[in-house]
Amino acid sequence: MVRSCEQEIPAWVCVGTLLLLIHSVTVSGAALKHDVALDSGATVLNHTMNLVHRMETLLALGNGSDVTLRVETINTDEVKVIQAHSLVLTLQSDVFEELLLSRNTSSVVLRETPDCAAIFEKFVRYLYCGDISLRLDQAISLHKLASKYHVWGLQEGLTQYMTQHLSSDSPTGHVVGWYNYALKIGDITLRDSCLQYLSWNLSSVLQSREWGFISEDLLLSLLQRSDLILQSELELYEALEGWINQNQPVRMTVESALRAIRYGMIHPQHLFRLQKHSPLMVKYYESIRDLLYLAFQFHAASPIQLAKYFDVNCSIFTPRNYLSSAWGSPWIINNPTRDDRSFSFQTQLGPSGHDSSKRVTWNALFSPRWLPLSARSTYTELGAMQPTRTEGGRPRIIVTPATSSPDFAGVSFQKTVIVMTKQQGKVVVKHVYNFHQSTEEAGDFLLDADLQRRASEYLIDSSLYLHIVIKPLYHTLLVARK
Repeated sequence: MVRSCEQEIPAWVCVGTLLLLIHSVTVSGAALKHDVALDSGATVLNHTMNLVHRMETLLALGNGSDVTLRVETINTDEVKVIQAHSLVLTLQSDVFEELLLSRNTSSVVLRETPDCAAIFEKFVRYLYCGDISLRLDQAISLHKLASKYHVWGLQEGLTQYMTQHLSSDSPTGHVVGWYNYALKIGDITLRDSCLQYLSWNLSSVLQSREWGFISEDLLLSLLQRSDLILQSELELYEALEGWINQNQPVRMTVESALRAIRYGMIHPQHLFRLQKHSPLMVKYYESIRDLLYLAFQFHAASPIQLAKYFDVNCSIFTPRNYLSSAWGSPWIINNPTRDDRSFSFQTQLGPSGHDSSKRVTWNALFSPRWLPLSARSTYTELGAMQPTRTEGGRPRIIVTPATSSPDFAGVSFQKTVIVMTKQQGKVVVKHVYNFHQSTEEAGDFLLDADLQRRASEYLIDSSLYLHIVIKPLYHTLLVARK
């Protein structure tokens, strides 16, 4: 009489056989696919999901369990008990392997923080099934567990998840928390992704609850950057005032933050108003008096005269990426692969009061295909742009002034093209391209974009959303008199 497997063979052997089969499929998957590819007449029967379901049931019922995980929550009396299988744990984690080899009983005690203990069962389920569902507020806790137990695949997947969900909505925000966590553990990829998101989408961040939770170090780091994208420097000052009122930092932090504001980029009318009506500026006026004095000089004199006596290359005279109309214009290109497009817009000559009333007209050309130098756009007597189409190549954008002027002396222009995208239903910055007056175009513009694909991550509703910013940069012309 032949007995069933359950009667004849111990349960742990059945579990082991099943897990070894999974392990062999995982390790040798490429070879199996290769064998199938050699036999063109073969049919693949894929029962992977059925196998995953069996593993999930195995964990839920605890059949054949040979180890008990006691998950104790630090500083509480809460204990979770999970019936597990040592073979699964050791296949997935070398940390679990060491713990199981050194145990004296059938139980392993694990001490976890409350946030990690709360999702530990979810973490163990991943070890059995290879998939996991999570919310934004669970990402850090799961990442901690994946790092602690050396589950590198999950750790990498969570880092990718966080970098792809920076724009997701959450009640109090999550990007700042993820940045602080990445900084703590030394995850450079996540840290830089968070910092770039905050810098490129600063206007929306300033209006969110998350702004109030930014740390002092992160605040000062952001204020030093010239690649911030926001409406105006005035918007940044007002947001800083709100942050200081909420967090009440020490005087040294307040002074450092206030001295990082670029007052030369704020119109004199607004500076006068701030001096009178901003409690923060009134309180700390003596700490920034020299910067305000320099800003008013900048607005009163021509840049050429100012450059004779002051270093105009310092940050107070350097614009950030401002979205207000004086600095550039949005440009929506419908069906961008169809043909070449041209567009004209005006900006101020410069941010100083002396130049702000002077206008510069700019011509922009977008081509979905590469234009060689000999075939680039020419201008008619009326100033209209005449693009020449060529086949092949990749997208290009060219931005040039419509005319030259003696007022350009001592000023160069950095051109910034901002590409928008939609993530989790929110319009955010996808990429930023910078090029200077000496070049007409951004050489790497949309280098990796597939505009032919309607679902391209560079398109919003089949259209290319751009914003062109022109940043005047002043140059010292003569050595300052001593």
